[in-house]
Amino acid sequence: MNAVVELKPEKIIRPQNMEAKTIRELVATAADVVAPVWPLKTFIAVNPLQGLEELPFEEAVIVAERHKNLHGHVAEGREAVNRELIKWCSIFFDDGQATIPMPNRHLGLYQAFADLAPFDCNLTRSKTAHSLLSSLPKSPEEAIFDCLNRLRIPDDQRVEFIRQSFTALPGWSGHVKWHEYWRSQSEAAKYRATLLDYMAVRMVLTCLLWPQARCFEEPSLEKPAYLEGLPTAESRYREGLLNQLLPQARSIDANTRQRPDAQLVFCIDVRSEPFRREIEAQGDYETLGFAGFFGLPVRVKCYDDEQPHDSCPVLLKPGYEVCEYPASADSTRVSRHDLGRELLRQPNSFYQWLKYNFATPFALVEMLGPWLGLRMLARTFAPSILSRLAASARTALVPPVPTEPALDGITLSQQAAFGESALRLMGLTEQLSPLVVLCGHGSTTTNNAYSSALDCGACGGNHGGANARILAAILNDEQVRSILADRRLTIPPDTLFLAAEHNTTTDQVELFSAPYAGTEHQSRIDRLRTDLAKAGIQNAENRSRSLGSMRLRADLASAPVKRRSSDWAEVRPEWGLARNAAFIVGPRELTRSVNLEGRCFLHSYDWKNDEDGKFLQTILTAPMVVAQWINNQYLFSTLDNIAYGGGSKVTKNVTGKIGVMQGNASDLMHGLPLQSVYADDDTPYHEPMRLLTVVYAPRQIVQALVELNPVLQKLFFNGWVTITVIDPQDGHNYLLGRDGTWQTAH
Repeated sequence: MNAVVELKPEKIIRPQNMEAKTIRELVATAADVVAPVWPLKTFIAVNPLQGLEELPFEEAVIVAERHKNLHGHVAEGREAVNRELIKWCSIFFDDGQATIPMPNRHLGLYQAFADLAPFDCNLTRSKTAHSLLSSLPKSPEEAIFDCLNRLRIPDDQRVEFIRQSFTALPGWSGHVKWHEYWRSQSEAAKYRATLLDYMAVRMVLTCLLWPQARCFEEPSLEKPAYLEGLPTAESRYREGLLNQLLPQARSIDANTRQRPDAQLVFCIDVRSEPFRREIEAQGDYETLGFAGFFGLPVRVKCYDDEQPHDSCPVLLKPGYEVCEYPASADSTRVSRHDLGRELLRQPNSFYQWLKYNFATPFALVEMLGPWLGLRMLARTFAPSILSRLAASARTALVPPVPTEPALDGITLSQQAAFGESALRLMGLTEQLSPLVVLCGHGSTTTNNAYSSALDCGACGGNHGGANARILAAILNDEQVRSILADRRLTIPPDTLFLAAEHNTTTDQVELFSAPYAGTEHQSRIDRLRTDLAKAGIQNAENRSRSLGSMRLRADLASAPVKRRSSDWAEVRPEWGLARNAAFIVGPRELTRSVNLEGRCFLHSYDWKNDEDGKFLQTILTAPMVVAQWINNQYLFSTLDNIAYGGGSKVTKNVTGKIGVMQGNASDLMHGLPLQSVYADDDTPYHEPMRLLTVVYAPRQIVQALVELNPVLQKLFFNGWVTITVIDPQDGHNYLLGRDGTWQTAH
């Protein structure tokens, strides 16, 4: 039970010149320690210390450790405040798990709380408490001001007191920050939540449950022990990687680029690198790396989806919405597809309503218990068989139909701009092969709350196939090609762009339908499909060993990874981006002969086509920043999985369909689960180290970009990212020091 302390009634005299702006500034300043936390359906990697990136890495870690230790020995009053705040946040942010939603959410978090709190028996156990809740100010700014006065927090301690209040529950604070700054406009229209709202609610609860609250002095801490080993590990990895890359760099100019049978553009995701090696080994194929959203700031409504989703990096805002429509001329098949989908949707919606309704779950168990029991046994002991049967049944009921994106909302000139930017950014401006495959990626897992964390981060935690279809449609358009030709970017008439999607859990690549494919193209597609299957089997065999599966014959290698994707008890369907370490920007010739062990983000780039460094600036300020967030999330989730990770999947509970708590009430876990970064409870699989960026370009270009760009200065000079340049003009490798000077490493 929460102890409610008797409050002494006092009248708060609000000065006439007190402005809401002052309170907003206090909260905004204090929120620098809060990193945004995305919901599970679009769970993307974020540096948990993202709000502290203005500080040197070591100092930021110490600041975070101080706040962590400050709340390590939680006072009883603070714990009571936390419990109540978790309860209110859980019901306000619920995204469909509750049968009866919280009333008045459209008014905002603070106002909804203010309307209902007087009816909460946990909070109104005294007349004074009831009086306070019945006379709350209308605005969160006024509530915060009143509460700071009630708590007698001195003016010079108020920022730190609010900061410590945020860090008491960094997961929930971070989710509110996502709501305020990152949520799409269409979603934000449903209900509003700001950091001011959140802090006002916490302050009111603090006055009620912990009136003795004060600003605690931060404990003095030395540099955490785990920081001591980071520079050594990073230096060792950097030297080993450069020893492999430099010999390749010195022979690039001697290579003459020929037109391959096919070119395949994969996402820069580290999981693409091993697959690229395997498909290149199957024939005359060239692979390239590009951010998986293919440079398209779009919101996508796939044909079978109920709602559209943002399919671009969270650093961008979608400028266009693209819907898919059936491309099949068989109207009967399309009608069967639509009817089957509706037949599946309605019973499932009814089942979910019965399952979560407070009056019907027990009767539901009695009615469906035997069937669900048999299904549970099948899912446990024969997941692969059940998955195949379910897929066959769905295909029979909902026959698949090919789809195409509707590009009417994007002007022809803008389509040409997107196509040109993508081709020039990755250096694909000449010797285009007859078949160019744009390959997005996604994952397939069962009973996995973190499934979106395995999808494409560049697509906002979604599958990337839709973006590939959009860019393929753009580049296949004759009008677009005509515009590009006028801009000295000629696409050969026999070149066909084909969309595809790489399933990173099963190592299968689906080639989407090509409405413009002729007989010659179809034969190439058939041959490529066969080679992709071979590459998938080989890659599956390699991945199975890293997942602990025993070595199998090549023809059986894909069985373990397919089982993992369909097994509802599997806590580790794949390793995701674990062991990521470097971001390499340059031509494929730099890395093609090197086994990078799936540890590197690979972004294609040709400095000769980028004299002013415009494309390189885009790569370093967008894809590299996303890679740095991913790297830091894995790093801190490994170093301290309780504070920065997601804890064990065994003890987690999903709350409101938005996030994960440990047990039935905890902070919102905002990192990766233990099983994503550890091979077992005591053995890390991910090797913690900060991101290394390797750029193959003249040092002068990189130097100019760093001097002009505050984002790069922050990351490089504060030690969040290390950058080294392989200069093609003199063959030397240069390491940028944190003081801004270059050191010749080789």
